Amino acid sequence: MKTLKKILAVILALTLALAMSTAVFADGEESENVVRDYKAIAAAIIIAAAAAAGAFGMSLTIMKTIDGIARQPEAASNIRSAMMLGLVFIETAIIYALIVAVLVIFVL
Repeated sequence: MKTLKKILAVILALTLALAMSTAVFADGEESENVVRDYKAIAAAIIIAAAAAAGAFGMSLTIMKTIDGIARQPEAASNIRSAMMLGLVFIETAIIYALIVAVLVIFVL
């Protein structure tokens, strides 16, 4: 699992480095278009990473909740309410990523 995270981090870093390298050599009107394009790419990467991490986190949360309810059926209501709170926090993080992506496109 650790090596997968390292590999994904390296791939993301190389993708961003290669994508941004052409903006350095652009000039004039073309550079404005290039910057706009890279803002869109950055926003897409932000949303994709947040959505993937959120989906993974939600699936783990639900998996562990089902496992906990199967082990202790008498605590199902407490476990279920804790799960819902956790899912809300995960979804909030995804919404924050959406806000950051919108800010990248329109403000920066």
